[in-house]
Amino acid sequence: MRVLVVEDDSRLLRTVRRGLEAEGFAVDTAADGVEAEWLASENAYDVMVLDVMLPGIDGLELCARLRRAGNWTPVLVLTARSDSEDVVRALDTGADDFLAKPFAYAVLLARVRALVRRAAPERPTVLAAGDLRLDPARHTVHRGTTPIELTPKQFAVLEHLMRRAGQVVAKKELLEHVWDFGFEGDPNIVEVYVGQLRRRIDQPFGTTSLRTVRLVGYQLTTGEG
Repeated sequence: MRVLVVEDDSRLLRTVRRGLEAEGFAVDTAADGVEAEWLASENAYDVMVLDVMLPGIDGLELCARLRRAGNWTPVLVLTARSDSEDVVRALDTGADDFLAKPFAYAVLLARVRALVRRAAPERPTVLAAGDLRLDPARHTVHRGTTPIELTPKQFAVLEHLMRRAGQVVAKKELLEHVWDFGFEGDPNIVEVYVGQLRRRIDQPFGTTSLRTVRLVGYQLTTGEG
């Protein structure tokens, strides 16, 4: 899952980013509305967390511009005030939800996950590929009845592959959706995580559901392989 967080309070921005990354989200950030508008127009996000008070373009105007441009990425607006007028303005500009500051991080995470689930009707509550099951909300993975422990980043890679089960997913796509926009590390990190996943979800169960398609990418098959 890829999230854009737009917040001019650098301390809050770092805190939210670290928290979301710890949960396996790929997080891009912006400190002003102009940069955020560019990022939102150049990249596909699963959800945006958008502060109202921003330099350049304020959050509500940015939300309105995105909607006029046909960008319907779910938006969670952060506001320092929770009176009805601010809430109405946020929702009228096209925001999907709002959260008043100060807030508990657990509540922010729950709101973000709820928006991701509601974003498209085709998103099932639990993802399945053969007897492999992944629950995004509970952050659990099972092969049959056996639970599988994964790190947040392993979970994020598997979730992206399972959302495209049966399709070949390019390495570049995994980098863009699981790692952040500014990732400058070794792109072979994808191969490392795919190898780790095979050792968790396939090898102990005698299956070969996670395939490498040479020179193209990776495919999670829908059968048990």
